[in-house]
Amino acid sequence: MRILFTAGGTGGHVFPIIAVIRELKRIAEEERILDLELFYMGPEDFGQEQLAAEDVITVPIMTGKMRQYASLQNFIDFFRVIRGIFQAIWNIFLITPDVVFSKGGYGAFPAVVAAALLRIPLIIHESDAVPGKVNKFAGHFAKRIGIAFTGAAAFFPKKKVALVGIPIRKRILGGNLDIARENLDIYSKLPVIGIVGGSQGAARLNDAAIGILKELTEHYEVLHQTGPKNFQDVMQEASVILEFGHKERYHAFEFLDEAGMRDFYVASDLIISRSGASSIFEIAAWSKPSILIPIHNSAQDHQRKNAYEYAAAGACIVIEEPNLSPHVLFAEIKKVLDNPELLQKMRAAAQKFSRIDAAELIAREILKIGLHEK
Repeated sequence: MRILFTAGGTGGHVFPIIAVIRELKRIAEEERILDLELFYMGPEDFGQEQLAAEDVITVPIMTGKMRQYASLQNFIDFFRVIRGIFQAIWNIFLITPDVVFSKGGYGAFPAVVAAALLRIPLIIHESDAVPGKVNKFAGHFAKRIGIAFTGAAAFFPKKKVALVGIPIRKRILGGNLDIARENLDIYSKLPVIGIVGGSQGAARLNDAAIGILKELTEHYEVLHQTGPKNFQDVMQEASVILEFGHKERYHAFEFLDEAGMRDFYVASDLIISRSGASSIFEIAAWSKPSILIPIHNSAQDHQRKNAYEYAAAGACIVIEEPNLSPHVLFAEIKKVLDNPELLQKMRAAAQKFSRIDAAELIAREILKIGLHEK
């Protein structure tokens, strides 16, 4: 069986695909499906090394973004998308996949169009409470549509939709608290705050955290994934702020691999994060209380809507980005960590919201449709 994956080139697209791939391999081994071949088609933006490590054959194609504002780049990208569609048609014709699985994003558009034209069975997954343009388009042709937030169901044909959550890499789950604290050089008994801005970091979130770093390290241990682009700037500022402070309580990282993220979640008592869908479901899988700061004016305002659907479950506090300041952030951190009853309620709500079986559900549906079409 040949399965083709496609998506935009971000961690929020690629990491769930990797979770599904691992479940596919596990199920194929259990059920003795011996002819499993896996391909990925999309832009060369992110994830090539991670996919290669899973024995996935990558097929790079040209694509472009569909911006909401006037730009010369829109004109250029129009022709890039057209070329990408022809590349996708040709490569799908050569691969002849039994099923195509799309996580959405601009990078998936050429492969989705090609799958529709060549009548290849298509399964899509929408991570956000409000679907992106590509998945809205793909929903007309898809055989099955998996969603993570209940709000997304209104945008798709009801008979095709299933609420499954977001595939989580199981290797970031589990772990041991004592080992995690040792790996992260945490030696105090203070509460631990984990700050993470997604696979690329978040400059605005970093700035707010650095603005109260002295106060934070007086009361807490701080784990901080800055993103590779921001690491040097953050470290320079932190070294000045903590020159005569508790520098041993501040632990900064450019990027955390799966083992690092497992330790990060194990050790953290409170997570501060953007509200990308994958981040929310990882936090929920760990049943961690959180403070979410949605990106202001994200596409379809999806981060804000993700955050508020999660907050409605009682699992997080939301700070709107225009309202984000160091002192507002510090006040909300103290509000949560100084209230054991609130912490417990948030943990319980996060656990109830989580869906750690999403990758298996999707993998089994892919195999079901792929085998049926063979």
